Amino acid sequence: QQSDRDSRSQLDKTSMKYGYTPLAFALALLRRSYGFVPKMTVRMASARFHATSVTTETALDELATMTTLSIDSADLDVVAKFAEKGLITDATTNPLFVSQAGASGDKRYEDMVFDAIMYAKEQRGGGDSPLPDFEPELNTAMDKLAVNLGAKLLEIVPGKVSTEVDVRLSYDTKATIERAKGIIDMYQSMGVDKSRVLIKIAGTWEGIQAAKELEKKGIKTNITLVFSFLQAAAAAQAGCYLISPFPGRILDWHKAKGGKESYHPTADPGVLMVKRMYAYFRKYGYNTICMPASWRPSRGASVQGSDVDEILALAGVDEMTIPPPLLESLMSKGASEITRECDAKADAATCCDPDFVLDADKYKAYWETDACGQEKLKEGIDAFTKSTEELREVLITKFG
Repeated sequence: QQSDRDSRSQLDKTSMKYGYTPLAFALALLRRSYGFVPKMTVRMASARFHATSVTTETALDELATMTTLSIDSADLDVVAKFAEKGLITDATTNPLFVSQAGASGDKRYEDMVFDAIMYAKEQRGGGDSPLPDFEPELNTAMDKLAVNLGAKLLEIVPGKVSTEVDVRLSYDTKATIERAKGIIDMYQSMGVDKSRVLIKIAGTWEGIQAAKELEKKGIKTNITLVFSFLQAAAAAQAGCYLISPFPGRILDWHKAKGGKESYHPTADPGVLMVKRMYAYFRKYGYNTICMPASWRPSRGASVQGSDVDEILALAGVDEMTIPPPLLESLMSKGASEITRECDAKADAATCCDPDFVLDADKYKAYWETDACGQEKLKEGIDAFTKSTEELREVLITKFG
């Protein structure tokens, strides 16, 4: 009994550090360690800690028993709201979120911006050089702002945060590696262990090769803007920790190219592509995590409840990053609406893809035939570049 009380006391102290109830923290750790939490565990934990707020009554609760969940937001209040439920383990950011934080006017974010600018001036000699030579200061400030935001999110979620390398370097392997190492150094200077940070890199061949080198140095990577099986296979072969395929944007591409206006969720081209990636990873023993993001209504926006079609169709995949509005939609649905659609053994058995070894020449040859991958990757990089440039302009006005 004394041992049990000691364990309970330690859990209470640790959970309070992250702002969790003991139950929420325990469940989040189970999801991070094992990838799922059995329903019985939830019920037993509720009884043990005398809590009733965490149940498997909603679709979100049920989904969290089979898939690790990351929140796709940098709004600290919103992230805290969902993290308190013990269902969200990780957080994902992107250049748009960082840009919005920089321009928000909220004092918490303003303080992050001020700290980033002061840091850049200290590191780069004051920031008083002419504008053409001002880029190092701006780049350092942008990275530090992203790190400040990520560190604050890590005070809320118990798992990991993804922080993106400047997307304008997507085709420069060496520069990506150097900026990534700098980001990790910034996190470590704030007392954040690098094991809690995923360096987010666009899924170009050059970006994947940068990730390969970073993984060798013990820096975990998240290959984002993945629209092609080719990108997924290359990332897995490179030893990347995680990929972020975008089923919704794959669906957009198929619709734009004359595909149907609506699909049954299990026949959605984006869903099928993610399942193909997941099956390949599991069949050939790759440890790369498949974390889909960017969702669309398979059956069309006019169909009630269709906003989470793709999410439901991929239930059971390793991890998902989901924006707050869709988390709310899942909370409005019953647990019975979720069934496991991704299973490691079953999906591995359906994989028909060979484990072909990719090099730069082979990748380029295959890539030239992948219209969806090419078009959507360029579109994604262009959109994130625009957000990065907007952040740059915000920071220029704040340097003084």
